Amino acid sequence: MVALNPPASLSVAQADNGGRLAWDARLERLVSFAFTLPCLAVVALCVLVPCAWLFFLSAFGSDGKASLENYQRILDGASYARIFITTFQVGLATVAACVLIGVPFASFINGLPPRRSVIFLAAVLLPFWTSLLVRAYAWLVLLQRTGIVNSVLMGLGITKAPLELAFNHFATVLGMTHIMLPIFILPVLGAMRNIDSALIRAAASMGASRSYTYRRIFLPLAAPGIAAGAILVFVMSLGFYVTPAILGGGNVNVISMRIARSLSNYSNWGAASALGVLLLVFTALLFALSYGVQRVLLSRQRS
Repeated sequence: MVALNPPASLSVAQADNGGRLAWDARLERLVSFAFTLPCLAVVALCVLVPCAWLFFLSAFGSDGKASLENYQRILDGASYARIFITTFQVGLATVAACVLIGVPFASFINGLPPRRSVIFLAAVLLPFWTSLLVRAYAWLVLLQRTGIVNSVLMGLGITKAPLELAFNHFATVLGMTHIMLPIFILPVLGAMRNIDSALIRAAASMGASRSYTYRRIFLPLAAPGIAAGAILVFVMSLGFYVTPAILGGGNVNVISMRIARSLSNYSNWGAASALGVLLLVFTALLFALSYGVQRVLLSRQRS
């Protein structure tokens, strides 16, 4: 047999074509990077620079010299520990309420026909069209001692005295759940809609009941979306200010309220910046935890 070698001109043409493709790919990456430069500049100006300034302010004590005085005060103060505990308790309670309400509701929307699901999804997104302040005061009108809920309960004879429904942890968690529930449902619903319906039909063809299929197949496949929604709700709950201030009535002190008090009452930028830095560190750790959990869940699904 005679080996047929390609002509030299063809090899040169292939090399030129390969070089041209590599140059086009490199040029495309450069153009894409050039288009992202304005966004990167905005992020650096609005996020990175304020965070760097926050770290800078927290590193100076009351005498204007560099020290860890602000962090030491937080570590030694029992009041700061209670504030952090309260903040995490409220955040975890909000996450638990969103999971208990949001997962069944997202499953219900996912099982509806497209036209009907749009109606329920619009009802979920409706709170986004209302001011955060208005929603907090609306709950206050409902829950206070002379509010609608207590008036109805006493009018029906269910209770003889007004219930303490406002200005406590219950009212704060309820208001925050109302605000964060749409944010939780959207990633959960997205994960549920990406589940291959053939897997559900295959389980049904093997004799699995609907409840068994939901528990052992549907929910594990939606777990990455549920984890992402839970972490997102918890991280955002750590920085809430308006809802705890109004519905908590001064009885629920969270980190954001302490930061505002340090600035408005004492003009102590160092202490407020140290609290902000710690909150930022906790948020970064939670995002790292969320990324690790999602990778583990996705790897289990692939295996």
